[in-house]
Amino acid sequence: MGMADETINGTPVTDETIQEWADEAEVGYDVEKLRKRGRPTIGDGPGTVVPVRMDAALLQALNVRAEQEHVSRSEAIREAVRAWTQVA
Repeated sequence: MGMADETINGTPVTDETIQEWADEAEVGYDVEKLRKRGRPTIGDGPGTVVPVRMDAALLQALNVRAEQEHVSRSEAIREAVRAWTQVA
């Protein structure tokens, strides 16, 4: 798999992208700004990681649908569980 095949959230990662990241890292980061970014709140209280096993076909279907909907795999799974459990 070449670099042209690599993507992050559906966006191709190119050599130019990697160079931009390297340049940004060399300049340095504003630590306070990064701390404020964090992960968004996903409900009440802290989140819990729940490992889930999936066969290749189910994982591929999840990846395709999440990319079509422009959401992360985690958000797609949360939405599916919300619908199944009828929790808002």
